[in-house]
Amino acid sequence: MRRAGQAAAMTLAEVGRALRPGMSTGDIDRLVRAHTASLGGRPSQLGFHGFPAAVCTSRNEVVCHGIPSDEERIEPGDIINVDVTTELEGYHGDTSRTFVVGEASPEARHVVSVAERCRDAGIAVVRDGVRLGDIGAAIEELAAREGCTVVRDFGGHGIGRAMHAAPHVAHHGPAGRGLRLRAGMAITIEPMVNLGAAEVTMCADGWRVVTEDGALSAQFEHTLVVTRRGCEITTVLR
Repeated sequence: MRRAGQAAAMTLAEVGRALRPGMSTGDIDRLVRAHTASLGGRPSQLGFHGFPAAVCTSRNEVVCHGIPSDEERIEPGDIINVDVTTELEGYHGDTSRTFVVGEASPEARHVVSVAERCRDAGIAVVRDGVRLGDIGAAIEELAAREGCTVVRDFGGHGIGRAMHAAPHVAHHGPAGRGLRLRAGMAITIEPMVNLGAAEVTMCADGWRVVTEDGALSAQFEHTLVVTRRGCEITTVLR
């Protein structure tokens, strides 16, 4: 899990170094494929339930599962979430971040900041014995305090030898409810935070999810392993 997490983190960092206005999301896909291969890994997302790309690229109002395309160009002021999952030696590491490209609006910078802090607030709660609802409540409370909403239709998940496994990790409360975490469990925490309302819509391609009101959305994700006193984040670049 550590090695897979580090590989995913290294690839995501490589994308961050390469991002620039005018780049296509198809360029990101090719970069992820090449960099993942150079590390001896395989893009976990490629072919997963028929997903046609090696990475998810979700711009502006796209909440998640954006499909890279040579026709989609990154514009100055965009925010874009890049979600990288790497399989290495039979294990998976899953991580994402939302990048700000050029000079973005104060509102865009705000939702990106809130999404990152929401992820970290959820991670801060994790330890042996905590319930999943405690994680979601911490995330939801911070988002509401900052005038944002948390998407309820999607969440984190168990991870290990499979990219997606039980349990589902909701990013909303209430506290004190849900499965109790135990040391040794591996999960992702990946809140999707909207500047507007929480409602989302599935696009006709069956993959892209967008905010129903067209407002901006941002997301950050780490893979972590629960320990007795907290957790170990496998996708922090070391």
